[in-house]
Amino acid sequence: MAKRLPLIFLLWIGTDLYFYQAIQTLISSSALLWSYWLIDLLVIAGIAAVIFGRRSSQQTLIAWLMGLMLLAFIPRLFSLPVLLVEDITRLFRGFPPRAIGVSELTLGTAGVLFLVVLFGITRGRHFYRVRRETIYFPDLPEAFDGFTITQITDVHSGSFTNAAGVQKGLDLVNAQHSDVILFTGDLVNNQASEMARWIPAFAALKAPMGKFSVLGNHDYGDYIQWETPEAKRANLARLKQVHGEIGFRLLLDEAITLEKGGQSITLLGVENWGKGGFHQYGDLNKAAAGVPDDAFKVLMSHDPSHWEGVTLEHHQRVHLTLSGHTHGMQFGIDLFGFKWSPIKYVYKQWAGLYQNKGQFLYVNRGFGFIGLKGRIGMWPEVAVITLKKGTAGK
Repeated sequence: MAKRLPLIFLLWIGTDLYFYQAIQTLISSSALLWSYWLIDLLVIAGIAAVIFGRRSSQQTLIAWLMGLMLLAFIPRLFSLPVLLVEDITRLFRGFPPRAIGVSELTLGTAGVLFLVVLFGITRGRHFYRVRRETIYFPDLPEAFDGFTITQITDVHSGSFTNAAGVQKGLDLVNAQHSDVILFTGDLVNNQASEMARWIPAFAALKAPMGKFSVLGNHDYGDYIQWETPEAKRANLARLKQVHGEIGFRLLLDEAITLEKGGQSITLLGVENWGKGGFHQYGDLNKAAAGVPDDAFKVLMSHDPSHWEGVTLEHHQRVHLTLSGHTHGMQFGIDLFGFKWSPIKYVYKQWAGLYQNKGQFLYVNRGFGFIGLKGRIGMWPEVAVITLKKGTAGK
């Protein structure tokens, strides 16, 4: 990421300079023209403060810098095609002065996008959406026809500050009245203590057939410096206790059986396993050991890269895998069945439902947030998955 920073900075400044041409076409006041660069100056000052400032205040400052950069960059970037189309036509017309109407359209487009970004970084973090999927399986046990799963993931409790906002999401989870609640990792950003304030709220989640969880990459404390290895191990041990205190059965490379009407399905949970430099703690072989080959299996695995990396080629068929991890990058377009986010260029499976060889993967966009203290277009998610016996469309 550090190697890409100069390129990102050049793209950001270059976009601002190009967009500035529309500003100059419409505004002659030098004071207003200077104010255009105010956000850029604030971000540059913030970067200097990060470099030379105190470490204890850097996380908050970095979050503010990300918000300011997005407010400056996104509206300008996505309105530039209007100017670009005009420049293509100007190329064949001897580059006459810019049309006022085109510049007005550019600024209007940027203004709308500015409001969207502003909503995302102020209210988007708790703008929870329920997403529903019904998945059909010919070999689903009859007693589980219509069985419902509510999945949440990537809580990142260390980022929460608004108790009312968090409670809004938790109330939405309980309102689904699903048979089970499954949590697929990243309860904290780094430290188990981040959950202390939120234990009573999460303990109030209810499901008649239980609540189950796995660990995500952030839960191991791998991203901060610990005084001793023992302190890091103690933190993880405490986090495992927290899962119990909020009423979740933490699955660590193991399987349990859910029984209903004299029939059963198997719920598997693996520790975090990811590609791209992430630790590969999880062991699906260990989790599935002793599970009958013909058992109907639902797997909780935090990182979706585990699905293609391990699960699809496993000797035992896993009917449904539930993952998270990507957050949909907390930025993108997700409307009317169309979805896009820059994260798609990193993860092949990054949000929603995927199918391969009769096996399904659902990637949840995440309940919480980290880094950017907001969500822009990629809203926090409560997923409700209904298992149905049969074939889709029949």
